[in-house]
Amino acid sequence: MPDYLWKGRTPSGTIENGEITAANPAEVQRILRERKIVPTSIRSKPKEITIPFLKGRISSRAISVFTRQFSVMINAGLPLIKCLDIQVAQVESERFKDILKDLISAVEGGSTLADALREHKEIFGDLYVNMVEAGEKGGSLATILARLADYLEKADSIKRKVKGAMVYPAAIVIVAVMAVAVLLTFVIPVFAQLFKDLGGQLPLPTRVVIALSDFLRKYFFIIAAAAVGLIIFIRYYYKTEVGHLQIDSFLIKLPIFGTLIKKQAIARFSRTLSTLLSSGVNILDALEITAGTTGNKLVENAVLRSRTSIAQGESIADPLSKEKALFPPMVVQMITIGEQTGGLDEMLSKVADFYDDEVDQAVANLMNALEPLVILLLGGVIGGMVMAMYLPIFKMAQQFM
Repeated sequence: MPDYLWKGRTPSGTIENGEITAANPAEVQRILRERKIVPTSIRSKPKEITIPFLKGRISSRAISVFTRQFSVMINAGLPLIKCLDIQVAQVESERFKDILKDLISAVEGGSTLADALREHKEIFGDLYVNMVEAGEKGGSLATILARLADYLEKADSIKRKVKGAMVYPAAIVIVAVMAVAVLLTFVIPVFAQLFKDLGGQLPLPTRVVIALSDFLRKYFFIIAAAAVGLIIFIRYYYKTEVGHLQIDSFLIKLPIFGTLIKKQAIARFSRTLSTLLSSGVNILDALEITAGTTGNKLVENAVLRSRTSIAQGESIADPLSKEKALFPPMVVQMITIGEQTGGLDEMLSKVADFYDDEVDQAVANLMNALEPLVILLLGGVIGGMVMAMYLPIFKMAQQFM
């Protein structure tokens, strides 16, 4: 809905102004009359041209903190608008402040909180909107927000652990690539010129390293452009349906990393579905939302197939039992028991807790496996290059002995 800027006179005679989100000017007049304000001016808010990244991105951590604080204030009995006003002063991101102000305008204009959030679904997501909607309809918004905050905090914790596990190896690899590039570009050519002046046949390892140095210096810009082009291509290809499926299929088959990705996807699936079901969202909507939050196309397709199974009157577990490569028998068995006993949300929560612990262990194993491998690789590459350049010197020294 469009935004309108208004100016009006209050019962006490003072002039006030503000901003309201409404379907049309007539609705703005109605809202102002309800507030006992006589409008003197109503006009459409001019469109602003903004560059989103200049206002900063909104992190999952910021959404998680906002939700926790929001749930505490709602539970304390503060009015909805007052809670949002306090949050505007709390958050640091200018973009987030603008979104919260939009939420306030929409709610003041008569929209429900869920409808207002739906206008910013790219930030909050289907999961958030549907849970808030279920909370508003059931009169348990404070409880739903608390559950949502728990979910977001656990999801953010897992994400940070996985990212944290990758920081050290990535930093080592970047340093190794930079060191090799410096050696090949600046150091090796000095040795190459020295050996050329001395003449004679160089050992094979030395000739290979010098050839690599010449190739890098000659085609550096082409190699850099090709690397950037490949990254851009992969990013865009991953956004396509086929590319997303193929890349996720490749990643989940990787040793060590594949196991971690699969466990993380199962934990996210279980946690999301459990949270939605316990919040009163119907099973078909819950499965559709959950499918989009798993983070892996293979798991997403498997969940959507189970949704089709439910729609046809079957169980969730049947189609998942056929996906043995994705869903271990223990997960399928617990889902089956949950369906039979009517405690599916509780069973899924236990599965999520178990796989959260499994992800923690997988991250620890990944760190333990990668650290020595990366150090060995770094030492082997740089040490091998240094040895290759010193071989001719050792050879000459033997000739003079």
